[in-house]
Amino acid sequence: MCIQYKYDRQKIGLKKDFWRNMENYIKKCLKFGGVLFFSVKMNTNLPLNNQKISINRRLKKYIPVKNKFIVGHIAAFLWMSFSIYLSIPWVLDLADLVSLPISIFIITGLAYIPGYLNMFMVISLLLDRQPPFKNERPEKDITILIAARNEADKIENTLNYIAKQDYDGKIHVLLVDNGSTDRTAEKALDAAMRLNLDLVVLKEEKPGKFNALNKGLQHICTDLMITLDADTLLHKSAVRYLVARIESAPSDVCAVAGAVLVKNSRDNLLARIQEWDYFLGIASIKRMQGLYQGTLVAQGAYSIYKTEWIRKVGGWPDAIGEDIVLSWRLMVNNWKIYFEPYAVAFTEVPTSMSHFCKQRSRWARGMIEALKAVKPWQQPQLYVKYLTTIDLLLPYLDTVYTLCWLPGLIGAFFGYYYIVGPMTLFVVPLTLISYWILYEYQKNVFKKLDLKIRKNKVGFIIFVLFYQIIMSPVSFWGYIQEFIKLKRIWK
Repeated sequence: MCIQYKYDRQKIGLKKDFWRNMENYIKKCLKFGGVLFFSVKMNTNLPLNNQKISINRRLKKYIPVKNKFIVGHIAAFLWMSFSIYLSIPWVLDLADLVSLPISIFIITGLAYIPGYLNMFMVISLLLDRQPPFKNERPEKDITILIAARNEADKIENTLNYIAKQDYDGKIHVLLVDNGSTDRTAEKALDAAMRLNLDLVVLKEEKPGKFNALNKGLQHICTDLMITLDADTLLHKSAVRYLVARIESAPSDVCAVAGAVLVKNSRDNLLARIQEWDYFLGIASIKRMQGLYQGTLVAQGAYSIYKTEWIRKVGGWPDAIGEDIVLSWRLMVNNWKIYFEPYAVAFTEVPTSMSHFCKQRSRWARGMIEALKAVKPWQQPQLYVKYLTTIDLLLPYLDTVYTLCWLPGLIGAFFGYYYIVGPMTLFVVPLTLISYWILYEYQKNVFKKLDLKIRKNKVGFIIFVLFYQIIMSPVSFWGYIQEFIKLKRIWK
């Protein structure tokens, strides 16, 4: 493939040799399907066996969160400025087809803003340091709240993993049967008797997960509560680490989101792709958000909350993304939400494309509901203002990607790189770097939890190269659903 550019010195004001060198570099990048490879040369006199470096190594000097935030933005701004400078030829070439304002609108959505956000994430992850637990063996009584509807085939296994927890405190389990037509309640009671679990079953006939959760909230007597989906399996130390984190956190922390990973990744290719999304994509975002004390979603599938604080905001709202809206309502009260990577649970992901699209469009729709309920500028904390503003930009980014990326990809096969080129050069490398950083963190997590990372190479390649091609259109459809007020579907 050959890159063709118009070298107009009066228009660009740059030397031709510079752009020729850039062409050669970009051709090498595009040769591998858009994946950039970097070679880092280290100069050290240490013996070879002492050259191993861990990015999870504690920083010798504590860096305040404010300073990390500033450094991250400085680096992101410099990267975006560099991107704008190098992409001028692409912008001008595209402007010949669609006009300059539209060209800037497209390239900004595909490269400038994503590049800025990715650089900010890279720096944030590099500077991240999880604070130590004050007590890794808490003994406080907790309640696990499960909302279930027609989960007879899964609830027994979920309760079995609860019974195996290495938690020293008392665990109460409260199951709310949300109008099941199978034997969910009976199966749960039989399992609890066999496992010697403290289980109470309540009935809630009004449909909607939020109704079931609020019903359970009325009957919780412990200071702390964990929400758990009926198909979520807990690592044996999951409850202990989740409680330890919220007990070690400052008093204004109202919730902690656990780390959710995929349990059915061997089912098919779609599940294998999602395994990397949960392991790298979602985990990196949550870790970055947790660093700035504003994890935007304490997901209902597995999170811990201070019970009374949930009651203070009126419980779970009538929303398709009830956990998202709840999280934002908590933070608008100047309360904080953390993320704990060592508190690991495993969930079952969709194995059919139709189910996957329904789930992810529902997530996108839930984010819009949260933006309607609590505007970013209403958040009292600076970091949360910034993080929720990113969510405000996502519809714009997904729309541009959905409508422009495939035409740009087709154009690249004919030598026109003004759409594919900026994203390949300014976004993909940073994405891969952030994944590498998170992978190193996750290796340490898995080692401590005595887990093994599965060698899912095919899933990883497809995840990196093609996942966004699916995700952005699905999210785009979710935004449309919320805009035209289509009927809400929870499953």
